[in-house]
Amino acid sequence: MTFQPSGRRNAPTAGEDLLTIARRAGVEIESACGGKGSCGKCRVRLEGAQTSALSPITDSESRLLDADLLVAGTRLACQARVQADVSVFVPEESRRASTAGGKEARERERELDPAITALAFSLDGSKPQIPPDESAVRAALEQQHGLSDLQMEAEALTTLTSLTDAEEAAGTPARADSTESLGDRLVAAVWQGTAPAHAVDHASDEAGGQSDSQSPVAQHGPRAPATVLDVWPVTHPRRVLGLALDVGTTTIAAYLVDLATGELLGSRSALNPQVTFGGDIISRMQYAAHHPEGANELQGIVITEVNKLAKQVTKRARVSAEDILDVVMVGNTAMHHLFLGIDTASLRRAPFEPAVKAATNIRASVLGLGFHPACRLYALPNEAGFVGADNVSVIISEEPYKQDEVILLIDVGTNGELVLGNRRQMLSASCATGPAFEGAHIEHGMRAAPGAIERIRIDPQTLEVSFKVIGKDAWNTDLPPGKVKARGICGSGMIEAAAEMFKAGVILPDGGFNSKLSHERLLKDGGRPRRLIIAREQESATGRAITVSLKDIRAMQLGKSALRAGADILLDHYGIAKPDRVALAGAFGSYIDKHAALAIGILAAGDPEKVTSVGNAAGDGALLALLALGKRQEAEWVAETVEYVELATVPDFQEHYVEAMRFEPSNPVP
Repeated sequence: MTFQPSGRRNAPTAGEDLLTIARRAGVEIESACGGKGSCGKCRVRLEGAQTSALSPITDSESRLLDADLLVAGTRLACQARVQADVSVFVPEESRRASTAGGKEARERERELDPAITALAFSLDGSKPQIPPDESAVRAALEQQHGLSDLQMEAEALTTLTSLTDAEEAAGTPARADSTESLGDRLVAAVWQGTAPAHAVDHASDEAGGQSDSQSPVAQHGPRAPATVLDVWPVTHPRRVLGLALDVGTTTIAAYLVDLATGELLGSRSALNPQVTFGGDIISRMQYAAHHPEGANELQGIVITEVNKLAKQVTKRARVSAEDILDVVMVGNTAMHHLFLGIDTASLRRAPFEPAVKAATNIRASVLGLGFHPACRLYALPNEAGFVGADNVSVIISEEPYKQDEVILLIDVGTNGELVLGNRRQMLSASCATGPAFEGAHIEHGMRAAPGAIERIRIDPQTLEVSFKVIGKDAWNTDLPPGKVKARGICGSGMIEAAAEMFKAGVILPDGGFNSKLSHERLLKDGGRPRRLIIAREQESATGRAITVSLKDIRAMQLGKSALRAGADILLDHYGIAKPDRVALAGAFGSYIDKHAALAIGILAAGDPEKVTSVGNAAGDGALLALLALGKRQEAEWVAETVEYVELATVPDFQEHYVEAMRFEPSNPVP
């Protein structure tokens, strides 16, 4: 089995589908539906006359592929099964593309009180035991740094026994007859799993809110028992590093920091490799459930990707991944469970509760993370259902519980998570927006990667279309013909397409195409317009015109109505008509044109000035929790305090949902 143009090969078992073989060979093929034969994204083309080498064309292929494509040898990788040696070509539109960013950390002040600190210490006595005795090291640290009930990891004990050899190898042997002992030159990396109690400025009497007794904790207190993770000589200085992970359904982001200074040393992001098993969490959970090693497979490829990201970011920062001693991880409940190796069965059936809600403290090596052997991993707590640790992370980043104005936080990916509130009350909800906002389940949809159309403008008089693709600084109309080649349309491009088509009268408030219009860009089916050409064949990298169809608009409507209905229900529960401010988080918030979103009523606000982008707030919350133990306490308090609203049980949800299907501008704020 050979895949072109990469030339990668793999020995298949007779009857295996091409998608499974491609995964095993490391050939990354788009598969938004996870191999169910419903998205049509995994197109491959037979090379030469080899039709008998594959199984017969399936019903799904007949439905999703035009007759001319089938004649030309195009097949769906998830449907075509191998019957003999075969070579296939993976066209550009089917290749998994890297994302175009949107996960960068914001510049902001961050409290510095990490869980792991490097503490210098000396041993008492002129003739200490060499190598140093464990009890002497423990006593010195407890006395000199106010620690109690100190524990020591095996890695630290192993290091102690080798310190003399290390000193002698460096040419500075310890002298037992000197008051300057080996211990005078030691540093210990000490982990303290929980913070000292401290009050969060949650409310004030002047604000008429809750009292400080309802804050996460009330008074200062002693630190929890500490553990020595490693010991090293001062003569061999080392950095104590931390890694914050935002494991999203589509993208994984890693942020490397120096825990001693709080300096952000670098960040990297990559596509979550699980996307080849499905663009949504349901597909992946089903794969984990129905394949004997499915859960291990999904966990393994994410851990491998995290190790790869860590290696890249540490290499660029000229530090070692072996000096990473603390990791903080956030993700939605499904990503959280799959990452930690927790069964997702409880998320697949009613009442759709996480198997684990509480924060998790474990050794990172248990998961296969290739950092310091004693590295710790802290996963923020989940709230409920599909409102997970990433939502908690957004909340501790934006801190609505410390503010008077009522904020609506929106973090949209394949799943929409909403938070509404201030210091008085916080509500949260999860809505199934579907993957349309990320370009999936759209005929020519793709992720926000180079070549994706991200900006669209339609002249309402001529219906001429101009567009801008990721990777090009200019619009296609400002560049020579053929200079811009588009591969597809990403989520932000789809929102602009819908808004521009609506404003130009191409589609009506109900989402249907305007049958009164006639134009060369409007393609008809049954005498009625059914799709609009955005990029002509000569402007497309695939050689096919890139269009927006009625089916694509319907997919956008489903996502829009779920998101808007969820926001409106939270506003009803809170007892207000509009929020004081709308904050858009994640890549959705970074790239969406808020004017386009308001034009078709996606956002529950009318004034563009009230809509702001807060970047990757989930990743930023993970950074805050990595650098300050107090933020971990806030996260645990938030998970217990925020009131989760199960939208499916709200009596008038369907009414809100149907009403939100219409394209109409958001009402202006009074």
